[in-house]
Amino acid sequence: MDGAGTEARLRALYEAFNRRDIEAAIAGLHPDVDWPNGLEGGREFGWDAVRAYWTRQFAVIDSQVTPMRFSAEPAGRTVVEVRQVVRDTAGALISDGLIEHVYTFEGGLVRSMEIRGRAPAAPS
Repeated sequence: MDGAGTEARLRALYEAFNRRDIEAAIAGLHPDVDWPNGLEGGREFGWDAVRAYWTRQFAVIDSQVTPMRFSAEPAGRTVVEVRQVVRDTAGALISDGLIEHVYTFEGGLVRSMEIRGRAPAAPS
C-alpha cells in the first residue's frame, strides 16, 4: 500500500473512531489485530476484543484523536502524530496533548498499533 493509500485508510479509521462507529473502524483492522488498551493497560487481540474494549472506553471517557502528521519509519511502519483530547463523561477535560500512534499493516489492514509519547524535537 502506498503512502497516500495508507494515510487515507488511517484517516477513515480515525473518523470512524471519533464518531463512535465501531464497526466502520473495525473494518480497517486485520481480524487478528494486536491493539493497545490505553485505558486499562495491556493489549487486545482480534476484532471481538477491540470491539469490547472500545465499548468499555466510550462508556467512561470521551476521547477524540485528530491526526496531525503522517510519516514512515525505515522498517515500514506508519507513524501518526495525533492530538488526543480526553474528557470525562461530564465533559471535564482530563488531558489534551500530542502522542504518536505507530501502525503495522498486513494485507492492507492494520495488523498492530502501538502508542508512544511524542518524540522530543530535534535540536536546531
